[in-house]
Amino acid sequence: MPDWVTLYGTDADVRLDDGTLVQFRGETVTVAVPDYGSVALRSAGGDIEMTLPPGESVPDWISASATRVSLTMPAGRVQVTRSKSEVFRYEAGWELFFFTLDSPFYGRSLGEIAALAISPDQVVPGKANLLAIVEDVWTNKMWRHGDVAWALFETMLMAFLGTFGAGLIALPLAFFAASNFTPARWLRFGLRRVFDFVRGVDGLIWTLILSRAFGPGPLTGALAILLTDTGSFGKMFSEALENVDDKQIEGVRSTGANALQRSRFGVLPQITPVLLSQLLYYFESNTRSATVIGAIVGGGIGLLLTQAISTQKDWEEVTYYIVLIVLMVMAMDALSGWLRRVLIKGSAGGH
Repeated sequence: MPDWVTLYGTDADVRLDDGTLVQFRGETVTVAVPDYGSVALRSAGGDIEMTLPPGESVPDWISASATRVSLTMPAGRVQVTRSKSEVFRYEAGWELFFFTLDSPFYGRSLGEIAALAISPDQVVPGKANLLAIVEDVWTNKMWRHGDVAWALFETMLMAFLGTFGAGLIALPLAFFAASNFTPARWLRFGLRRVFDFVRGVDGLIWTLILSRAFGPGPLTGALAILLTDTGSFGKMFSEALENVDDKQIEGVRSTGANALQRSRFGVLPQITPVLLSQLLYYFESNTRSATVIGAIVGGGIGLLLTQAISTQKDWEEVTYYIVLIVLMVMAMDALSGWLRRVLIKGSAGGH
């Protein structure tokens, strides 16, 4: 127990920072508020009975009904309902970010933790101190760093599978939608209308539709991104193919190359910078979209964020997840920018 909680068997005292004392005694909760007096709340499964200090009326920081009484003070909140009584003690919330109260490393300074990490004397029998420190942080039951890391991976995986899967599907289809590669007008028209349809329906709408077919999970999010991006890539890739230089294709043809070889060595080198640029840009953008999609279909960091918001009390966790999302987007932006510079310049140099 933390030092501000004292247990007496099934009873308890909880002290708040402003001097308020909350006492649990059987079915009665007594809240002693400085400069006001004691408020007694009794609940035995029926209506809640509230007793105020003599001569006092109900202040604006007490919200009371027959089924719920809530006392909101600067240092915390006490809430009593028919089924349970709760005390919320306000604080920054980051004290247990690394180690929970049951960890042998809780309450130690950074210097002490560093010294223990290299010390041969084992704090946890049979386990090296460094391993025990990492394990306690990773399995933190309050902040769930391991679950958060996996959720971030799921979000990036949704964006990766959706973006690059769409690229693999759209590239061969784009050849059939380009006028200089497919003379059949009806085929070009049909494919372009398919591209218009799948990209015209927003990714969130596809998410809702696919969730009925595949259920919640990262797969549904990846498929929703894949469908939307297939339409976008199909349009962009076909337009890029229609603007290729025929001279390079004729040069490859003069060597006796067949149609597949002409596409491989005469067409793809010309459009590779466009393909890579668009794929990497959409990958970066879809990293953000995967957060929102994950909140709908129950996958990734978006799910954890909506769960934290829905509780209306874990705002430090909301802050934590938002900071991680921003850092993830910044990292993907930097990574995609670096890859664009390396790959596109390399492709241009090789060409």
